[in-house]
Amino acid sequence: MKMGKFEIETDDMVYIPSDDLAENLEIKEGQSVLEIGTGSGLVSMYASLLTDDVTATDIKYNALELAEKNFKLNNINTIRLEFGDLFEPVANEKFDVILFNTPYLPTDSDDIIDGDLNYAFDGGLNGRKVIDRFINEVSNHLNDKGIVQIIQSSLSDNDRTLDMFDSKGFIAASEKFFFEEIVLINAYKI
Repeated sequence: MKMGKFEIETDDMVYIPSDDLAENLEIKEGQSVLEIGTGSGLVSMYASLLTDDVTATDIKYNALELAEKNFKLNNINTIRLEFGDLFEPVANEKFDVILFNTPYLPTDSDDIIDGDLNYAFDGGLNGRKVIDRFINEVSNHLNDKGIVQIIQSSLSDNDRTLDMFDSKGFIAASEKFFFEEIVLINAYKI
């Protein structure tokens, strides 16, 4: 399947990305980039067009295997893959840019999807169980003057995300992209 500049393989158990984050990356040449929850690897592949220091993580082995296939399919050998939840695989590292298409859907027990694909969507009852953990930890892994770019839905309280970033010393702004109010939030560490 062709997605923008890249040919990618997909898997029913791995989230098929849209290009909303990939087309709005704020990465300069030479910057270090971390993508959390890489899935098929598409966003990391776009990041690799802008810098050669990209690390991609995921909590699902099958996602990492698919990302690796897609990197090979597109002759990309500069992206480092790591397994783990949020910042676990990069515990002692810092980056200039951190990217995350968050699992942001409010999910109760009736909405849970069987299998690993649930990780891509399940944001807990209020949609924030992963977003809040991410925001509370991100400063420890971001260089001064770094940027965080995340995608989330208005269903998971964008204002709370902006307020949390503000309380952690970031300047944050959001841009609406779609009628269903999926937003890109850029947070700059000051």
